[in-house]
Amino acid sequence: MMPLNWNRSEPGPEPLNWGIMPERKDSDSRKLLLRLRETLAAPGSGQHRLDQITHHIADSMGTQVCSIYLFRDAETLELCATEGLKQASVHKTRLRLGEGLVGRVARTGRHVNTANAPAEPGFRFMPETGEEVYPSFLGVPIQRVGEKLGVLVVQSREARQFSEDEIYGLEVVAMVLAEMAELGVFLGSQSDGLPLAHRFPVMFRGTTGQEGAAEGRVWLHEPRVVISNPVADDPLKEKARLNEGVAMLRTNVDLMLSGSDVEGGDSAEVMEAYRLFAHSRSWLRRMEEAIDLGLSAEAAVEKEQGQARARLESASDPYLRDRLHDLDDLSNRLLRILTGQGKDTGAEMPENPILVARNIGPAELLDYGRKLKGVVLEEGSVGSHAAIVARALAIPLVIHADRVIAEALNGDPILVDGDSGVVHLRPEESVAIAFRDKMAMQAEAQSRYAGLRDLPATSPCGTTIQLYMNAGLMADLPSLDGSGAEGVGLFRTELQFLTRTRVPRRGELAALYAHVLDSAHGKPVMFRTLDIGSDKVLPYMKPQDEPNPAMGWRAIRVGLDKRGVLRMQLQALIRAAVGKPLYVMFPFITEMQEFEDAHRLLMEQLAREQRLGHAMPSDIRVGAMLETPSLAFAPKKFFEMCDFISVGGNDLKQFFFAADRENERVRRRYDTLNTSFITLLDQIVQRCNAANVPVSFCGEDAGRPIEAVTFAALGFRRLSMRPASIGPVKHLIRRVNLAELRGVIDEGRARGDTNLRRAVTEWLAVQ
Repeated sequence: MMPLNWNRSEPGPEPLNWGIMPERKDSDSRKLLLRLRETLAAPGSGQHRLDQITHHIADSMGTQVCSIYLFRDAETLELCATEGLKQASVHKTRLRLGEGLVGRVARTGRHVNTANAPAEPGFRFMPETGEEVYPSFLGVPIQRVGEKLGVLVVQSREARQFSEDEIYGLEVVAMVLAEMAELGVFLGSQSDGLPLAHRFPVMFRGTTGQEGAAEGRVWLHEPRVVISNPVADDPLKEKARLNEGVAMLRTNVDLMLSGSDVEGGDSAEVMEAYRLFAHSRSWLRRMEEAIDLGLSAEAAVEKEQGQARARLESASDPYLRDRLHDLDDLSNRLLRILTGQGKDTGAEMPENPILVARNIGPAELLDYGRKLKGVVLEEGSVGSHAAIVARALAIPLVIHADRVIAEALNGDPILVDGDSGVVHLRPEESVAIAFRDKMAMQAEAQSRYAGLRDLPATSPCGTTIQLYMNAGLMADLPSLDGSGAEGVGLFRTELQFLTRTRVPRRGELAALYAHVLDSAHGKPVMFRTLDIGSDKVLPYMKPQDEPNPAMGWRAIRVGLDKRGVLRMQLQALIRAAVGKPLYVMFPFITEMQEFEDAHRLLMEQLAREQRLGHAMPSDIRVGAMLETPSLAFAPKKFFEMCDFISVGGNDLKQFFFAADRENERVRRRYDTLNTSFITLLDQIVQRCNAANVPVSFCGEDAGRPIEAVTFAALGFRRLSMRPASIGPVKHLIRRVNLAELRGVIDEGRARGDTNLRRAVTEWLAVQ
């Protein structure tokens, strides 16, 4: 592992251009910042402040032009103020992101410095501004730790490039403008046509991580630090504050890492690199130099964070890019120390909190527990462990809600529609009323389904379908009785590994599994052995740099290669099931040999436990998850070896259609009721029936009523789903003649329909 070199005077693995710091202490930059602060503190409209700022900057830098462009929306920049260009163009001239030199600065987040602007690639001439007489151009982004707010531009008649000192000074000014824009000082009225910050309703279209609807108030997992004093009068005082904050940060980091369970290996090296970042002298020196230019301690930290982030994001070395998370974490910790904002400040969680975060780990989400009404993430994935925990807690989850953190403030009203992947922040009353009506209808439907809890899912044709629930936490188990589920068709054992900083001990797992079996009150529980890899990476497991992890080293492949962990887990399961039936299911089996190897390993552990004199399960059943098309064509012997088979619909569908279920561009293009996929499922049922092995369907589609009755008509006699879906699925099964529905499916296939959804839904509508 190559350490990241934070001292730009020493050679590193990949030199990064940090810029040249000015030597002047009482700099022109400081004087300009003080003038800007006076302007911002004076009474007046937002437009008046912008006009004054452009005048001061042009005067200080000796340029004929200074212009400020701010984002009107995510794709459009608007000229909001100028000194030197035609005033008639203000609020009239607009550019798309990436258009012209200004758009290029906004898109890349990096400055453009040229003595001949018209000769630059992508230059766009805007005749309404009168800028043709100004060939020299320097544009820097107005941004706040990656959040793009606009572009600050200076131009002059003299054909020259601006110096490193001038560039750095203008970047400092731009950063102060970003802080002021964040506080809304330029947006004092709506007369200028710009939206008011954090006041208007905003809608975000994301991706469904967990269905359901919730209304509540925003609770930011890591609240943004608000810097109200970006400009400082006393650099010595600010440096003292910075040094005190850094000393406290270093102490906290040392204490945190000394208490870590990580010992040796790559994880320990990463931890040590994190410690080195905190103790980096060059990191501290660069922040002190920013204070010399006129910034406060907080603003200096954020400026260094933003500049380092821009360099690291564009680095070709993946190790350097990975360290971006360490840099952000350290900077945010230091900002919280300096401002007293954020975590551990005594802020109270609002009533009906909706958690908003960039991303979140399973342990952190579990810490919040059932206090949360919903979760909104900017990142995440539908198969991530955070999504799994959200499903276990039965709370709506929307992922990929881009820019929600930048827009949301703690306590903002928010609506989360997990069914459609939509989030309404500060919604209009008409939207809130419609949303509440939807929630009321869902609650009414759930109350109707509650009356079916103790009734069997028996079709009018006399066919009974067993409805099981998926689980992975002890918090799931109360739903076993409340939902009417007949057992747990999938218990995900990886969550106990994902929420810890070390491998759980055998005794800990045995006690947990025993508690699960006791809580099931005699109902069967299908334990799936450790399914890690892909998007489920253990905190203490070395990440695998794989181009396609979903098809890489995961699940049973990891278990058979790292047999020590699988053996330990199997021993824990055997010890937990004393005097009770034990169902063990191996994940991601792709060929018969893998199942034979895993089955043999289980039998060896049973024999070992018996030799040691331990009490044994009353019965043991061994099954496989069929998640790849290859296993559908396995030899007959494979099906005869299995005591049961569970079709993992989520993975099987993505591999069948070669459509990554994390990729929104392709995953929604392929329907579960596609005739080809239904034909594959029909073949699987026939092969299982021929071998007299029970087969179930497990996955998101099992909990969708139309898909569920279609699977039942194909011959699946067991479906496993989230607890909240059992009522709606049972309700439809009890009203549908599955034999007649099978006829509808066969007729559609005989006609050559490429998709059976229309035929099935039209028939169901008539019924």
